[in-house]
Amino acid sequence: MTQLAFMFFQDTTSTGSAAGGAAAMAFMVVWLAVVVVEIAAIWRVFTKAGEPGWAAIVPIYNTIVLCKIGGKPWWWFLILWLVIPWFIVCIGIARNFGKGTGFGIGLALLAPIFFPILAWGDTRYQLQPAAA
Repeated sequence: MTQLAFMFFQDTTSTGSAAGGAAAMAFMVVWLAVVVVEIAAIWRVFTKAGEPGWAAIVPIYNTIVLCKIGGKPWWWFLILWLVIPWFIVCIGIARNFGKGTGFGIGLALLAPIFFPILAWGDTRYQLQPAAA
């Protein structure tokens, strides 16, 4: 409650708010750049896997395509909010691009770093048979 009152009675004429606004603007520019790079990377991963690139920007459908690339049934997108299936799909994506389990774990935990590696690296997509 005190924080809410502080928000309403805050002095907005000081130079601190101008600096805060500049910092927020800089953060937004960096965030937007990361988002653009990530969309481009996922688009490229989709096209390498023989899927339409535009699917990267369509909500829900992009998750279905990721499941397909990972070698899992389409309905897995319903359970990807759980942690374990997300890791399994990412490990499947890594294996289908010729990478190991460690890369798949990195893909699950640090997607903004590992998707560009898949996208612009020299890997090729080859659907692996399902492991028993």
